[in-house]
Amino acid sequence: MRGSLLLERGPELAAAARAVEGLVAEPAHGGCVLVYRGEAGRGKTALLAEIGRIAGDRCTVLTARGDETHTSVPFHVTRQLLQPALEERELLPAPDGRGAEAVDRIAPALGLAPPPPPPAAPADPQVVRGGLVRLLDGLAARLRDRPPVLLVDDAQWADAESLAWLDAYTRTRQGGGLPVLVVLAHRPPPPEPHAPGAPATLAALGDRAVLTLGLDALTPEATAVLARDALGGHADEPFCHALWTVTSGNAYETVELLAKAREREVDPVAGSVALLRELGTGARGGGLVARLQALGAGPTRLARAIAVLGPDSTPQLLRALTGMAGTELAAHTDRLRRARIVTAPDSPVTPAPSPHADPAPTAPTQPARPTTAGPLEFTHPLIATAVYGSVPAATRSALHGRAARALADAGHGPAAAARHLLAVQPADDEDAVRRLRAAAAEHLAVGAPDAARRCLDRALAEPPGPETYAVVLYELGCASLLTAPAATVRHLRSALDLPGLDDTLRVDATYRLAQVLAHSNQLGEAAGTVAAEAVRTPPGTGRRRLQAAHFMYEGFQAAEEDGPGRSRRLAELTGRLTGADNPERALLAVRAFDAMLRGEPAAEVVRLCDSALVDGAPARGLGWTDTTWGFEIPALTGIAYAFADRPDRARALFDEAVRAFEISGWSGAHLAFAHTLLGLAHRRRGDLPRAQHHLEEGLRLADRVGRGLPVHWDTACLLVDTLLARGRTAEARDVADHYAFGPPWPGAIVLPDGPSVLGRLLLAEGRHEEAAHTLEAAAEALTARGRHHVLWAPWPFDLARALATTDPDRAARVATEARAHAERLGTPTARGEALRCLALFATPAESRRLLTRAVAHLAESPSRYEESRARLDLAHATGSATALAEATALATTCGAVTARASTHPPE
Repeated sequence: MRGSLLLERGPELAAAARAVEGLVAEPAHGGCVLVYRGEAGRGKTALLAEIGRIAGDRCTVLTARGDETHTSVPFHVTRQLLQPALEERELLPAPDGRGAEAVDRIAPALGLAPPPPPPAAPADPQVVRGGLVRLLDGLAARLRDRPPVLLVDDAQWADAESLAWLDAYTRTRQGGGLPVLVVLAHRPPPPEPHAPGAPATLAALGDRAVLTLGLDALTPEATAVLARDALGGHADEPFCHALWTVTSGNAYETVELLAKAREREVDPVAGSVALLRELGTGARGGGLVARLQALGAGPTRLARAIAVLGPDSTPQLLRALTGMAGTELAAHTDRLRRARIVTAPDSPVTPAPSPHADPAPTAPTQPARPTTAGPLEFTHPLIATAVYGSVPAATRSALHGRAARALADAGHGPAAAARHLLAVQPADDEDAVRRLRAAAAEHLAVGAPDAARRCLDRALAEPPGPETYAVVLYELGCASLLTAPAATVRHLRSALDLPGLDDTLRVDATYRLAQVLAHSNQLGEAAGTVAAEAVRTPPGTGRRRLQAAHFMYEGFQAAEEDGPGRSRRLAELTGRLTGADNPERALLAVRAFDAMLRGEPAAEVVRLCDSALVDGAPARGLGWTDTTWGFEIPALTGIAYAFADRPDRARALFDEAVRAFEISGWSGAHLAFAHTLLGLAHRRRGDLPRAQHHLEEGLRLADRVGRGLPVHWDTACLLVDTLLARGRTAEARDVADHYAFGPPWPGAIVLPDGPSVLGRLLLAEGRHEEAAHTLEAAAEALTARGRHHVLWAPWPFDLARALATTDPDRAARVATEARAHAERLGTPTARGEALRCLALFATPAESRRLLTRAVAHLAESPSRYEESRARLDLAHATGSATALAEATALATTCGAVTARASTHPPE
């Protein structure tokens, strides 16, 4: 009676038909999201089936159903939707280049490949989700002649990972239109649908839907139509009204009750109302359970096993769970089928005498049909819920334990059994702990850290023995690393406070704890944590790993008590290192970055950078996407190169960063930072348009992740500096205001020095007094730390310009000091800029001499922009029209303003 369930669904079907037409007409962006909400039994399943029929001739229909027993199984719905298309149509991306690597990352989540075994790094959930988004885009592109229609029934039970994927896909494609039609059907949300987790994601999908339709109960008129269709046109009004009253207009219960009435040959007249109400008690809740129990102990035991196993209810697993032989299982299955409690693939439900007329015979009157090889399932989720809820808690726990063992024995792997282990009562079972830990590892490998956390939380409740308790806490902390930093801090600290971690795990736990603290703007605590553990760690690679982190996080702080002392200790520690292994290379990279900030000779900085690399590239294990060390180590190396007048080497490293992050699917803050670094490299080369392009792309990517991220500070700072170099002061101010670039400054240093760049902006706006105050504060903070790199922190040049008219003597002293630091640094760019600044305070003849020398230095500099500024100044000083034309042409090539430098003081 599926057609009967579509009564009064005209508006819902019309909306779906319009959506299908729109998708077929414009497959590239004509899709949308449709959501149907309704209580259980309102006909959602029949409605989706009809939508599938409507779309089937012209679209590729992909279906999935959430399951109450599989909400904790990551990507359960995703696999249902995509596996058939990928297996039957061979629509995976071509196995070459980046496409092959992308497939490798998402294949385990799709169930097309086993999870990589330990010690494989956990898959980033954002990476996996992004890969699935691109995969669906690829499918849609290849299926433009039959665009995809995704139908998800019982979405309230969909796993969180699948909902997050659908949410990400519809959100990222919202502006340009969807190339797919997504149709969700689910029961009404909980009282707080926007609470964290899957309900909030489902609510967000509903908010994004082009249309959200609530499925109302059947009216009395529609109920009467169903009654007369099933029992005959003579069904009278009192009988039909009683039917509507008993079922409250619930479509499923109405159809079920009419089937029972037909079996009992109930006369549909007023005199049968009492019998109708009696039959109605078996259509819901306790009545369903009583109806099942009337079939006998065997069918009841089998139904309970099906309720526990859910979609895994194959004959093999049911025999293992119930202990039934094949013939017994077939007989009880047949009883449940005939009572319309279960169904199976290719096994239509056949009418049977009502249990009220045939109370629980012990065997069927006909020989049992062979049990199908496919899984059994309940005819409606209402029955599944009622049966599962009727199982006593102790019995349910035991059944889940047996199901976990049965799945493991059948070769399904730890993750498949994990959902059952989560429902077993704790019992000091070390084997359960082992299996839950193995399941967590599989979940992490497919990009489902929340599922891993559930397993490890449950393992702690078992609990583990004293020798493994700290290890489980460590694993739990690592599982929380990407999604719950506060939980990571709590778990890793607890693990470090307990015995049980060997030296290797202690080092790793401490390093990861420091990472989370640093990324949570707690740099001081991060540095102190690794420093304290380094003292307790025996000499070797572990201690050096901690020392590298200690010096790195201390150096990242915007303020510290003894910067010169820290730099001295770092220099002493690395003095004899050659880069023999990764800990040495990491320490050398940190030392190179610190030496650059201090303005030490660039030749030494370059030597240190070279020692931190292998053949000019990050060593294996120290790459951009390596999770043991993090992306900071190669970033520090490239930044040090950029400010040591080696921007091409920096560019090579940063190009690789973009490529590595894109291949790995790290499309959020990591990729944003990579574009920021590329912007830095181009800024130091003097290619201002290309620098601006990468910096704007970095901000665009960062904005997709959130607001106020560390990458926002660095990128906004560099973009302000680049726009000022291009003479676009108003645009620079807009960027500064939009990203709140200014005090209060973050707890970490900004790339380049933030107050210095803000002072430069104020100077360009003609706010000389404010600029001087800002630059003096920058000078005080940086000088106290012994940081004198005049290009990383260009405050001396701009402070001299700011003071040029009000305090020229002091301005000249500042410029003279800056020249001394530039000479120590020794790069052509720094020396040329220092001479150009000094020329402001010299006699005309001396000024021309200094500018001539500045041009000579800057001609050897990798930055065409700084050279163009010096040539413009010299052309104006000499009055040479030819020199002015050449300087203007060079400035135009750099994308810079062609007038005299905007930061030059008035004559």
